[in-house]
Amino acid sequence: MVSERDIVLHSWCVPAQWQAPTIVGGRGAHFWDANGHDYLDMSSLSECSNLGHQHPAVVKAICEQAARLCFVTSAWGVEPRAELAKVLLEKAGFERGRVFFTLAGADANEHAVKFARLTRGLKQGWVITRDRSYHGTTYACMALSGDARTSHQIDPEQFAVAHVPPPYAYRCPFGSSSEMDCGRLAVDAVTGEIDRKGAQSVAAVLMEPNAGTNGIVAPDNYWPGLREVTRSRDVCLIADEVMSAFGRCGEWFAWQRYGDAGKPDLMTLAKGLTGAHLPLGAVVMNENVARRLETQMLFTGLTYCGHPLACAAGLAAVRAYENEKLIERSRRLGGEMFLELKRLQQKHRLIGDVRGGQGLFAIVELVSDQTSRAALAPWPQTPPQLTTLVRKARGLGVSFAVRGNLIILAPPLVIEESELSGALALLDRLLSEMEAA
Repeated sequence: MVSERDIVLHSWCVPAQWQAPTIVGGRGAHFWDANGHDYLDMSSLSECSNLGHQHPAVVKAICEQAARLCFVTSAWGVEPRAELAKVLLEKAGFERGRVFFTLAGADANEHAVKFARLTRGLKQGWVITRDRSYHGTTYACMALSGDARTSHQIDPEQFAVAHVPPPYAYRCPFGSSSEMDCGRLAVDAVTGEIDRKGAQSVAAVLMEPNAGTNGIVAPDNYWPGLREVTRSRDVCLIADEVMSAFGRCGEWFAWQRYGDAGKPDLMTLAKGLTGAHLPLGAVVMNENVARRLETQMLFTGLTYCGHPLACAAGLAAVRAYENEKLIERSRRLGGEMFLELKRLQQKHRLIGDVRGGQGLFAIVELVSDQTSRAALAPWPQTPPQLTTLVRKARGLGVSFAVRGNLIILAPPLVIEESELSGALALLDRLLSEMEAA
């Protein structure tokens, strides 16, 4: 078997230091490598594989579509693209809206910004995002992201992007010790930035409603507050749901937790849209945005936008979420997982905070001291003892995801309850070993 070690450039690493086993198969919440080692996936591989690995219905749909028609450009119609668009609009409650299909989350976010500017008639309209956010690593998306790892590569102002402090209640940038106060002050920061720029020159506010690799879960008043502010100033609100949609946070889309009061003007999707079986992203827009765009010439698009195979996978994925009641299952199991993590917080001095719990998504933030909240390592560095925890877990057949001082728990929605409890028990044990070292 050919190794990638010396012939492929890998992302988010120093390529010369990359070393990983070759994965050859998967099923449900497990995947395995060429040496026969089996891993329980506690991160859905970058929060993508919401349906687990090799979901039979999605694989079948891909095969059937491949046998009929592999590809036509978006200059032609194709059945699975139309059906998937219809279903997404129905799930979002975006009557008379439209869907623009992309290849992934990054180009979905770029197109959402492009569409917001076209809607507002602002070619260089400002876009307000937040620090400690992630929207992709194209140049435009690096500008949109408040990501310490990539900020040195880009000047956001050259892309008409302004960043505001995040609703990070555990370490509130506004000095508040109250979650709701931190949420309110974070909304006020967005309001202030819109008013400083002038609402007439601001095209959009782009934010993650819930789950993100930045590890911030906003207080409950944050998203409704953003919606109120943007609506009052006629600024588009874009929900980056690339990670948080399709049951990850206990709803089809995380903003739905707030009902119609939280409905954005546009939202971006990827990852769980096909359960990662094939690359696909989307921008879903409401009627107001759709009406303003449908009579304009859209000078945009990529060759594989709305690829028939990917759309067939997306349609099968949505049906699987429905038929297997996985949105509700995520909400129930996520609540149970959250309670167990809160119990571990009481037991382990290393756990400073536990966030999430609306679905199968939670963040465990580790500290060197619970009282002072001193970080184990400066953000975004990952402390060596946490790297050791991940290595030990993999040796025992469980794959955890970490970033900085954070453990990101986002298992497939199909994970067995015994598998989930076993993984949390292992995490308990490894944290005890970490504290004893």
